[in-house]
Amino acid sequence: MIKIAVIHGPNLNMLGMREPEVYGSLTLQEVNRLISKEAGRLKIEVEIFQSNLEGEIVNFIQAGYPGFDGIVINPAGLTHYSIVLRDSLVTVKLPVIEVHISNIYQREDFRHKSVIAPIAVGQISGLGIRGYLYALAALTNILKKASY
Repeated sequence: MIKIAVIHGPNLNMLGMREPEVYGSLTLQEVNRLISKEAGRLKIEVEIFQSNLEGEIVNFIQAGYPGFDGIVINPAGLTHYSIVLRDSLVTVKLPVIEVHISNIYQREDFRHKSVIAPIAVGQISGLGIRGYLYALAALTNILKKASY
């Protein structure tokens, strides 16, 4: 069975409270339930992780990658500067889809640059929490084609 890691970066634990006009009103727990439901529909397994600490995210990727087939990640604020996170994703050699709830290209200039995008197979930005569901479906498709 395909297993995908879904990683939520810093401050995403505050979904539902943090700028609901930008990020919506669903809590992280509600988002995770939707992700798990979509995984069931796709007949895949997901392991969901959130941390506000860059090193914890890197440790999760390194510890889990032998069991993961791919990664869906919302690096949040780490998107724009974390070479450490980028390097950990490159090291594990898994297909990655980067997700952002808001459209980072319609926001402040500093948010327009992603150090993750160049090493990802794709990026979904601005489609709300549905972006996670689309990313799961897309990555599942990519992985199934790779296993033919």
